[in-house]
Amino acid sequence: MFRTIHIKLVGIFILLIVSLMAVVGSFLIARIVQQFYLEEFTQTMQQTFNNNTDFVAALRAAAAEGDTQQLKEILGGYSGVLNIDFKQRHFYILDAMTGAYIEGSQNADAANLELSPNIITALTGEPGFSLQLSGRFMDCAVPVRSGDNTFIIYIRDEKTGLSEQMNEIFIIIIESLMIGLIIAILLAFALSKTMTTPIENLTKSAKMVASGSFSEPLPVHSGDEIGVLTQTFNDMSSILRDTLDAVGNERDKLGTLFLHMNDGVAAFGRSGMILHMNPAAEELLGVKFADTLRFGDLFEGIVTFDEVLDGTVTRAVEKDGLKLNMSFAAYGGAVTEGGVMALIYDVTEQARLDQMRREFVSSVSHELRTPLTNVKSYAETLCNPVDLDSDVIAKFSSVIVGEADRMTRIVSDLFTLSRFDYGQMDWHMSRVAAAELLKGAFEAMRLEALHRGQKLSLDLPLDLPELYADRERLAQVFINILSNAIKYTPDGGDIDMRARVEDGNLVVSVTDTGMGIPENETERVFDRFYRVDKARSRASGGTGLGLSIAKEIIQHHNGWIEIDSVLNKGTTVRVKLKL
Repeated sequence: MFRTIHIKLVGIFILLIVSLMAVVGSFLIARIVQQFYLEEFTQTMQQTFNNNTDFVAALRAAAAEGDTQQLKEILGGYSGVLNIDFKQRHFYILDAMTGAYIEGSQNADAANLELSPNIITALTGEPGFSLQLSGRFMDCAVPVRSGDNTFIIYIRDEKTGLSEQMNEIFIIIIESLMIGLIIAILLAFALSKTMTTPIENLTKSAKMVASGSFSEPLPVHSGDEIGVLTQTFNDMSSILRDTLDAVGNERDKLGTLFLHMNDGVAAFGRSGMILHMNPAAEELLGVKFADTLRFGDLFEGIVTFDEVLDGTVTRAVEKDGLKLNMSFAAYGGAVTEGGVMALIYDVTEQARLDQMRREFVSSVSHELRTPLTNVKSYAETLCNPVDLDSDVIAKFSSVIVGEADRMTRIVSDLFTLSRFDYGQMDWHMSRVAAAELLKGAFEAMRLEALHRGQKLSLDLPLDLPELYADRERLAQVFINILSNAIKYTPDGGDIDMRARVEDGNLVVSVTDTGMGIPENETERVFDRFYRVDKARSRASGGTGLGLSIAKEIIQHHNGWIEIDSVLNKGTTVRVKLKL
């Protein structure tokens, strides 16, 4: 009969209820009486002062005239509404600056007022209706302000009758409690042992699970409700362990993704305060995460918080030289509090590449249109050679061949750059004597320099080491650099090629006394189809792709190339290669 936990609990509850009924009943009655008394006082005062507009208007009219006697009469007239019996409940009119007694249903000596929390609240200009259950009196203080005059209406109930009643009830409670405790202790000793041991074991295991420690399953000693509960707890512990492991793995993956993703992510609560922000968002927005950050602090002038709550919003913004695409969306719903999520994408590089692509297409079109136009014009003329002598025909044919060669070079260079872009370039790496490589490039361009009356010099150390490189590609680089120096240096100018070893690197510099490059265009010389002097470059057969190819080759060799130039004074090109 007593094998089930249900029967055991029912038996204990019946015995406890019978023994403690008087105690609990007396306590609850006393509690209800006191609580009702306090609530009745509070509701009466709040309804009168907050909802009785005639009463409040009368008080303000009297306050405007500064007539405390009239205020006293008004309060006396409403004594029935306020339940003022002039025995234990009285009203007073106090000074709004000091709380000092002015008038009341009792004189100042009989009132013996003190600065209660409600009076202090009223001194600040706010009504005070707070009550303490254990307080020896009930009161409320309401400031009445009209014009330049302000008074405090103070209602106080001494709780005399309630206190006497509660003292009698308290004696009954103590007597009943002592009797009930004796009975409860005797019954607890008799019945608790059969229940507490397995419950204590469950409690201990539950605390271990709550702390994250999943120990061995608890043994099941019975088939009653406690036994079923123990088995259920073991099953729950096993499922919880597996669930926490899975949740932990997902949290770690999401945390790693959130921390290291390139796009910025920021989450805000319903109030607009920041909740989360990853490092990418900090970098893109130029701020550091702080609990005090608000949505408006980060996106002022871009979008308002209310706009995002109404629906998804996207914006394109330029900030600190960056081009950012921002997407805003609300999350959460009726169950969860929700908020706003902001995603920030850095599209600066994409915009730059798009611009480069447009410029590249435009440049290719322009570079090919000019020779094609020339070829077409001369070819159309040659189609009707009646009025042309042999010299003119030969000259026109030579122009056509030259323009065709020029288009061939452009296409060849574009093909080379394309292979660089797609990683399809064939490289033939080997140990190369740096001195021989540089001398070869020097000799290849010396005759052209001499033809233009330029002084081309080469300064190499005797012990210049070897380097691991593609000989033909590097030779192409240095020939291109020398060719540009010769091309943009006036006849009779100086061109100096030097090499040295610095910190395990081969540094090659080519310095000329040519036309130079404007300072604001130095960084663009490596752009495809860029020319400093377009007319001179085209006239000499240049495609505007040489330095772009040179940069790709140098970068493949883990080196770098830079240009220093002063307009109308000359240019220095430096190449650094690892030995």
